[in-house]
Amino acid sequence: MIDFFVLLFAFSLIFLSITERFRSYANLICMQGVLLFLISFFLLTEVNWLNMLFITSETLLFKAVITPYLLYRIINKTGVSKVHKSALPVFYQLILTMFAFFVSIGIAFLLNDRAINPSFLAISISSMLCGLLLIITHKRIFSHMVGFLVLENAVFLFSIAAGTEMPILINTGILIDLVITTLILSVFLTKVNERNQSLEVDNLTLLKD
Repeated sequence: MIDFFVLLFAFSLIFLSITERFRSYANLICMQGVLLFLISFFLLTEVNWLNMLFITSETLLFKAVITPYLLYRIINKTGVSKVHKSALPVFYQLILTMFAFFVSIGIAFLLNDRAINPSFLAISISSMLCGLLLIITHKRIFSHMVGFLVLENAVFLFSIAAGTEMPILINTGILIDLVITTLILSVFLTKVNERNQSLEVDNLTLLKD
């Protein structure tokens, strides 16, 4: 069952590479949050109310509900719904994503560490590379924020890969980072839209005027 959820998470990364609509980005981030909740739930070595409360608030509530809601608010407020026309074409984006998968699988099996689950490690590295690709190959800030959220999910998956006990301090740090980052970027994008309708990275220099 867990392998099935991990596979679905990998497919969500592929869809992220081929979609061009920001609403699809928000839906896929929501899907990843639900999958992270299911993976975390089935990996819990000790089920108690504290563990359930923590993983529910971190994954299901924040990653799958609050974050997509904020993304939709940004889309509705800015009125920008698609990636920039000069972004890397979908075909090349897909090729780079598949290459990232092969590289990640190779790294995971080369490490060959019994303490680290190779499938989780491979997907976490893939998620990290896919997030970086979104940031590098897209010009609009919204894509960069989604790429950063994918990177955060990669860190979460890596913490699972390192051990199924889920260290609470590490995950609390990830949760706080996600909350602060999303709120700051939500305000930032709104302020950018007031000065510039395109929301392109190249136009950020106009904000200093």
